[in-house]
Amino acid sequence: MARPRFADEAASLLAAPDGPTSVLPYGMGRSYGDSCLNRDGGLLDARGLDRFVAFDRETGLLEVEGGVTLADILRVLDHAPPSERRWFLPVTPGTKFVTVGGAIANDVHGKNHHEAGTFGRHVAGLRLLRSDGRVLDCSMADNPELFAATIGGLGLTGLILRAAIRLKPVPGPWMESEDIRYETLEDFFALSEESLAGWEYSVAWIDCLAKGRALGRGIFTRSRHTGEAPAGAKPRTAYEPRLSVPLDFPGFALNKASITAFNALYRRRIPAGGTRGTVHYDPVFYPLDAIGLWNRMYGARGFYQYQCAVPTAGAPETVRALLETIAAAGQGSFLAVLKTLGDVPSPGLLSFPMPGATLALDFPNTGAATHALLDRLDAIVAEAGGRLYPAKDGRMPAGLFQSGYPRWREFAAHIDPRFSSSFWRRVSVPVDQPSLGPSPGPSDSPPSHSPSPSPRP
Repeated sequence: MARPRFADEAASLLAAPDGPTSVLPYGMGRSYGDSCLNRDGGLLDARGLDRFVAFDRETGLLEVEGGVTLADILRVLDHAPPSERRWFLPVTPGTKFVTVGGAIANDVHGKNHHEAGTFGRHVAGLRLLRSDGRVLDCSMADNPELFAATIGGLGLTGLILRAAIRLKPVPGPWMESEDIRYETLEDFFALSEESLAGWEYSVAWIDCLAKGRALGRGIFTRSRHTGEAPAGAKPRTAYEPRLSVPLDFPGFALNKASITAFNALYRRRIPAGGTRGTVHYDPVFYPLDAIGLWNRMYGARGFYQYQCAVPTAGAPETVRALLETIAAAGQGSFLAVLKTLGDVPSPGLLSFPMPGATLALDFPNTGAATHALLDRLDAIVAEAGGRLYPAKDGRMPAGLFQSGYPRWREFAAHIDPRFSSSFWRRVSVPVDQPSLGPSPGPSDSPPSHSPSPSPRP
């Protein structure tokens, strides 16, 4: 792995005659599968490109190098003088420990997709280094086709040297947040629709082992920015994890019985009437960031995260079928998230969100039984016309990728000849037709073991 500190160093590394045959940009390594890995090739660690270039505090236009993390940006914004206008990230995923280049390459989305769309919609422009040494400025006006390919392009179009991001004005670091305990899947969709008008952010934790009438029950959380701080409260952001899981849990720790017990206790922490209050933004957006190496709870065999998006037409029925399949298998997850996606179009050729709903779950890796379950979920998603999220994937069949991302061949024309990844080589192989095949086993693409900056082998 090479870690350039400046753009010219990166260009020299790409031009070196004895360099690897293929390279891939690498950020914080938060992708759960092989989209950030390049087996038998090289990695360009972009974290050395970590400088702030310019910031217009009147308009909120921020220009940074591609290795700057969202946590770095929040640290700067949090320490702005009280007299200055307050700004926040326009879109944020569930962790702040990702680079700007990674956020663009995966076109990440957040709890406000129905209102703000994806991260890429707020990129005013970017500077891209190609392997032939060219440095290209890309935007909707300059090199627009390459711009669209780079947003959500999984790092395959070149190295993002810098980007300009349009930030969002907010009244302060505080959020008005409401937790509602709901009983059925129908309740979730009703709450999502009801919350569109007055709430900027919404998401639900679900008890994915619940069955029958209780299928899909959970806790619905909706939030919005507010300028009213709770009395005596002090803002506190976890720019680094405060706690850390010291060792791998034994393989038997996460089983149907323990997850069932956890889900019941977690759900009951919210009273029947719900809770409402003013809190700092950090626990609203980044509840797991305070815990380092939380992946160790899944043991040494790791886990698979499965995140799908399914279209609006039939979304309740599709989500119901997915949850019924998971509950019947008894391989539930205590980290299960359900949210709706709006119709704000994504700018990237391979952007994941679509109007509809997205379901994300973590499954402890139990081997063949887990692979078989994921194959059954694939079939449901494919029949509904949905897709899986490359940033979270470790075993998506090529047929499902190609049917879920119909513009993939158009995207392929913009890939830099020297750039490649284990993921791309796996999902771009020819298939007879865009249909499902058996998912690869652990020897082809390992499950996620660590949301750490270190690359997995």
